[in-house]
Amino acid sequence: MKIFFDTLFFIVIGYHSYKFILILIKMNQDVIVPVKSEELTFIRRHPQKTVALPIYSEQKLGIVTYGAMLVLVIVLFIVGVFINHLDWQFYLLMFLPLTYSHDLFNMFAFSKEGVLSGSRFVPWKSVKSFQFIPIDLNHKLYGYSKEVNNGYELIIKTKGFSVRGIVTSDEIKEKFTEILTEHLFTKK
Repeated sequence: MKIFFDTLFFIVIGYHSYKFILILIKMNQDVIVPVKSEELTFIRRHPQKTVALPIYSEQKLGIVTYGAMLVLVIVLFIVGVFINHLDWQFYLLMFLPLTYSHDLFNMFAFSKEGVLSGSRFVPWKSVKSFQFIPIDLNHKLYGYSKEVNNGYELIIKTKGFSVRGIVTSDEIKEKFTEILTEHLFTKK
């Protein structure tokens, strides 16, 4: 049983480490939207806060927090192995900080290779479809912010998890629609 949990731990930590390195690499590449600071005011991941540019200096807090969290979990595992009192409940406790790790980066951007959303990178070949849902009185995001109330929630369906973002401008919505349809029809 211990070998099973050790293997599961290495798979999960390896996956999160891979995601972290991948997002750092993809942040350094060319971004299509948002390029201008004016575009940033119309794009959000969460209703209360606009996104920041996908560059290292703007995402410094997320990078440091994600890296420190990974190091902490690995150190806890190594200490637990040397103490030899590592039960399966302790493994679950170590995975707890990783559950909301996708919210550490405050970015939503389209690059030439895919979509950057939080700590997730979705290549264009994984995007299946997308839709804009108007944020009206019956929407779950209505009421968080005046700017969001008349905006749209963008849902990008992928082979795995869906990626969500908020657009508060019709101009940015049209730009996103153009980019997404271009990549959806060119990959087939």
